[in-house]
Amino acid sequence: MNPFVVCATRSMREYASLVIEALSKYLSFSKLGDQINGLNLLNTDRFADGEMEVSVNSSIRGKDVILFSSSARNEAGIPVEEAKIELYHTVDALIRCQVNKIIIFEPYISCSRSDRTTRRSSIGLWIHLKTLTSLGACHFVTFQLHSDKSKAMIDPTFQAFDDIPALNLLKKYLSDNYIKTFDVLENEVRNNWAFCSVDAGGEKLARDFANSFAAPLVVAHKQRDYSKPNSVESINILSAEPLEGKRLWVVDDLIDTAGSVEKLIRALALLKPKEINVLAVHALFSAPAIDRLQKLCKEGLLNRIIVTDTICCLEYKKDLEGLEIVPSTQLTSQVIKAVINSESLSRLLRTFDAGIYLKDK
Repeated sequence: MNPFVVCATRSMREYASLVIEALSKYLSFSKLGDQINGLNLLNTDRFADGEMEVSVNSSIRGKDVILFSSSARNEAGIPVEEAKIELYHTVDALIRCQVNKIIIFEPYISCSRSDRTTRRSSIGLWIHLKTLTSLGACHFVTFQLHSDKSKAMIDPTFQAFDDIPALNLLKKYLSDNYIKTFDVLENEVRNNWAFCSVDAGGEKLARDFANSFAAPLVVAHKQRDYSKPNSVESINILSAEPLEGKRLWVVDDLIDTAGSVEKLIRALALLKPKEINVLAVHALFSAPAIDRLQKLCKEGLLNRIIVTDTICCLEYKKDLEGLEIVPSTQLTSQVIKAVINSESLSRLLRTFDAGIYLKDK
């Protein structure tokens, strides 16, 4: 194992501190707690004209650097483009310190939705990865990339890329908090639950949940108006069995403005399910998402919204009834441990089976 240090741009220092704490609990890192902590390693300064400069406080020559950063809503309140520029400056500063390699960990890559050309547009994800690679970053890690197609733009001869399926965090959370025993899984979940996609493109995610819990699958087919962003014209619900009296879980990789979710929940409510819940990895919560979700909760149409902490959303917990946040830092520490030890990640990529998990538990 090469000596390594964990550091973060201003956008993710609190998250990185929790990861370092989790890492330090492993026996192999028990004596390295102070050595791997690089949270005070970086300084970000601004000139009078607004230009930025990032500096490194001490020597890290020859070390591997795990750099946490986020350009989405973040704990420091830094705007998207400023957070990106700070990340680029940080990589440049680290390279000038002659580190061995830079592993960038972005739990949510904010530009991942800009992954194709439409209307002669730029491709934000390509620009982001190309910039970081040209600056010297050689390994990228993220949770639940928005589209598998995005991986096709990554050249493995220049950059390694690991996309960790954070859906397993949500599956374990459901198993631990809402199922708990194998008997409940067999007698309640498999008969009275159903997992629903937000749209036809999200069928794969919902089917993954349905297979993990051996529960029915519901597919929502939405018609978009592609002349307008974040707009939905109509929704058709496809289900092999009646949904009346069932507990529904709407599954998606992210919640942005919640426009699709709102229309879907109102369409599902007409089918008289027992309750409707939402599961999503990334809580973007762009306006007016919170207003829409609050309204659904107050009307009794939406029961729970379960998301992970890949994007900082604690500020909404007191205002949004039913919001539950699943921590990802333990999984992140396991990923880092595997990466710096050159271990296989297959254990973390394995398909989750609720039956096996609950029996072993």
